[in-house]
Amino acid sequence: MRNTVALVSARFAKPGQPFESVALPHTWNALDGQDGGMDYFRGACTYEIALPPPTEGKRQFIEFAAANHEAEVFLNGVRLGAHRGGFSTFRFELTAHMRRADNMLTVKADNDAPDTYPQNADFTFFGGLYRPISFIEVAPAHFDLLKSGSAGVFVTPVVTGRTRVDAFPVDAAGCTVRVRLRDAAGNEVATAQAPAEPHTVLEMLVERPALWNGPGAARLYTASVSLEKDGVTLDCVEQRYGYRSFHVDPERGFFLNGVRHPLHGVCRHQDRQDMGWAIGEKEHREDMAWIRRMGANSIRLAHYQHSQVFYDLCDESGLVVWAEIPYISRHIPGEVARENTLSQMRELIAQNYHHPSICFWGIGNELTMGGESEELYQNLCALNALAKELDPSRLTTMAHLSMVKPESPHSTITDVQAYNIYLGWYGGEIADNGPFLDHLHQRQPDRPIAVSEYGADALLSWHSAEPKNHDYTEEYQALYHEGMLKTFASRPWLWATYEWNMFDFAADARDEGGCRGRNNKGLVTYDRKTCKDAFFIYQAYWTQEPMVRLCGRRFAKRAPGQRDVKVYSNCASVALWLNGAPLATLQPVDHVCVFRNVPLQSGENQLVAIADGARDEMTLFGVNEPCAEYDLPADSIVAGNWFDEESGEPLVLHYPAGRFSIRDALGALMDAPGGEAMLEEIRALIAPPANAPKRPGFSEKDLWKMVRGMSILQVIRMTRAKITPAQLVALNQRLNALEKPAADAE
Repeated sequence: MRNTVALVSARFAKPGQPFESVALPHTWNALDGQDGGMDYFRGACTYEIALPPPTEGKRQFIEFAAANHEAEVFLNGVRLGAHRGGFSTFRFELTAHMRRADNMLTVKADNDAPDTYPQNADFTFFGGLYRPISFIEVAPAHFDLLKSGSAGVFVTPVVTGRTRVDAFPVDAAGCTVRVRLRDAAGNEVATAQAPAEPHTVLEMLVERPALWNGPGAARLYTASVSLEKDGVTLDCVEQRYGYRSFHVDPERGFFLNGVRHPLHGVCRHQDRQDMGWAIGEKEHREDMAWIRRMGANSIRLAHYQHSQVFYDLCDESGLVVWAEIPYISRHIPGEVARENTLSQMRELIAQNYHHPSICFWGIGNELTMGGESEELYQNLCALNALAKELDPSRLTTMAHLSMVKPESPHSTITDVQAYNIYLGWYGGEIADNGPFLDHLHQRQPDRPIAVSEYGADALLSWHSAEPKNHDYTEEYQALYHEGMLKTFASRPWLWATYEWNMFDFAADARDEGGCRGRNNKGLVTYDRKTCKDAFFIYQAYWTQEPMVRLCGRRFAKRAPGQRDVKVYSNCASVALWLNGAPLATLQPVDHVCVFRNVPLQSGENQLVAIADGARDEMTLFGVNEPCAEYDLPADSIVAGNWFDEESGEPLVLHYPAGRFSIRDALGALMDAPGGEAMLEEIRALIAPPANAPKRPGFSEKDLWKMVRGMSILQVIRMTRAKITPAQLVALNQRLNALEKPAADAE
């Protein structure tokens, strides 16, 4: 029988540094990948792992659940091979090079390898052996361990109960493949056996199977597939699976088992504060608990293949999954990179074929960021064709930039499509999202459409009674999500919506909102300890158990004019009590109650909200003046203590009333008399190198329209242009010379 040993320690070294002992799994970027500056270590590092002695008569394999981006593997100095792709399982056979003792495995892992996706994305690429590593021994006859990292067994269930098992035994002459199907209670419901062939196919029928039917009804079966000879079991693989059917209608959305099942969910990155990607089952389970508590019934596992542990949790929880490969942001020309996309898709499907939660294979994300090209189009078509060939039972999809036009050939590659839409954060207003979606639907009424990303950043420190776009307050994030949920509720033709992101995550290039190295669009903080207020508007929309939540508890000091109290609830009415006495009862509108100008006394006040037996309370403090501690410093995303290199004099940014500055919206400058000359100067500052690829498919007008609602400084920071402090101060001075139109100056 098969024997698997977890390898939990190694010696590790960066280039030119001494070896140190580390626990496995491991990443070398747990800290420097989250602290900002885009200076986290990327390169090739070395691991040395001692292996157990071999068992005579067995074959030995090494299994890596993931190693980012590439891994080159040696045993006792002999090169076994290399794997390109940082998120999928891969194995090498060790048998021919094993000694009786003192076997040393050497792994060179590289998170900066060219032509391996991802290459350009808004998240940290944590390097290392960040998922479990296992030493496996099997009999000479066994199920294929080298078939795209899969188990060598594939289960294809049909909702009628018809079940096909494809098994791939190795060196199994004279053996029998036996399959036993069991329900969730362990009862055997069907069996089959056949002489072992290199590709053995067995078919069975399960009478009236219990269906995998979403949260609360995620019924699972187990296929136990064994390889036997002369009454002895040589190898055995177990795969959990489920019976279900689904389809997507362009007018009515997603259907599960013939019943309309609107998909409302979140996106998830896998990293955790101070751990990076080197997380374990405990962390995966905590993440799932947060997602289920919020009431999501679907999840987009972005932007790469996730851990088998988490796919298993999705199966158990009834969450419909969009699984994807890291073909993201920038297409890399050439055959090597193209083959890497295909290889990662093969592995994604082969390793996750049995999960009933997965209904969609994602072939790419925002790839037209560099423009549309024939090579990109052909690469996407090849991926779509491969996914349909390997798994015709599921649907393919892709996440477009919002700038992708309905008539683009990219909009018809996959079975269904989706758009990443950030109106109300990256330009535009919250109210623009509805008309934008309606336009897409009207232009392509026969094409199912989803929202694959939407979101707004918030940090726990910043608060406002008058929240505005890009103030990074909890209040603006909550207002944004209130608007998005209302938008979606009136558009049942959306086949899914995915909030970006469930959790804050590392993006080492970022420096905004007073926080370096992090994307703060999560509804839960990076350490998983705190839900932001916006989390609870989702809970109000998506859960049935009575709930009530007082918002703004971190906005604790309230001056006159800041004393409205917002409450989220899924109940018919909410009663608010102040300092032990009833204050008012309101009926929520779109799950929101706002108690206006609550009469806080000076000092401490206790507030309690009650709704249908649910209760929440918080403490607010009445103060006389607004507290500056809740305001994001105006220049918090601009480095401080700047000095002129020649004179040594400090460089100061000025913001005179009635004059433009880098704080002002780009759109205001675009519309102002005389603004065109300044716009040209900004274009020149942030322009890509002359030899950079052009962006066919998008006009410059499209790009500027997308960001016109952002401040000039935000646009500059978003492009990550290499602008010196002196250049930024000089630009601000020239903007100061431009007078605002009278309406803008007020």
